[in-house]
Amino acid sequence: MANLKEIRGRITSISSTMQITSAMKMVSAAKLKKAQDAIVMLRPYSEKLQEIIENVVQASDADNISEFAVEREVKRVLFITVTSNRGLAGAFNSSVIKELNIQFSANQTKEIEVLTVGKKAFDTVRKNKTVYENHSSLFDNLSFEHVSSMTEKVMVDFKAGKFDKVYVVYNKFINAATQEVVTEQVLPISVSAEKPSSNINIDYIFEPGRQEILKVLIPKSIKTQIFKAILDSVAAEHGARMTAMHKATDNADALRNDLKIFYNKARQAAITNEILEIVSGAEALNNN
Repeated sequence: MANLKEIRGRITSISSTMQITSAMKMVSAAKLKKAQDAIVMLRPYSEKLQEIIENVVQASDADNISEFAVEREVKRVLFITVTSNRGLAGAFNSSVIKELNIQFSANQTKEIEVLTVGKKAFDTVRKNKTVYENHSSLFDNLSFEHVSSMTEKVMVDFKAGKFDKVYVVYNKFINAATQEVVTEQVLPISVSAEKPSSNINIDYIFEPGRQEILKVLIPKSIKTQIFKAILDSVAAEHGARMTAMHKATDNADALRNDLKIFYNKARQAAITNEILEIVSGAEALNNN
């Protein structure tokens, strides 16, 4: 039977681990509220911006929408991959890496580069793929301005023909316990030029003009799409970490309870042995 001192040490160690995982759960829960509020507020803006672009396009020449809508033969692909800088978040990072590998297999005949946002993606991708840029420090001071600057360079390189398609791979926040890995096409933009099936006829007055409006709205829409993906990922990360730490705390508590039962049984057995030795010794003395 295991030494009582060893069991006590394991119980103490597990209790310390429980304190850490419980504290991490509380921190992630606090951060999740702020991150969730941010993505919930951004989504309606992003959707409305896309709706405005759709409405403007419906009254425009479908073949001359924007330089960011030009379809061409796909030879070079850029994947913007969003993970976290830290682990202890369950399958949060590994799910993105798995999806990224699926995309690599689907595009293996093309030249592939990866823009990494998050150290976990960078550490994995740099081993066998070309890293276009690493923006792991983006999380240190996350803002639309910093994301806009990063996206601007991607847009310039797309216009220059360095990439024929650009995708973003990230965890979409559903709720605290659920994240969905998605791959979205960023460039060229996918804008439907078909008129809505509704019979409502809406007449627009454009000022200064349709093309001028699209020239401003489409780049802003692309930047907003990337920013939304990163905010989604941040909220999903805190949700995944909170869930993982909650499960770790529960598992540690169950293991500690099992060890306590085992310890009590071992202690009881030791006491019983000591009593037997005392009784045996007393009988031996009486016999003498």
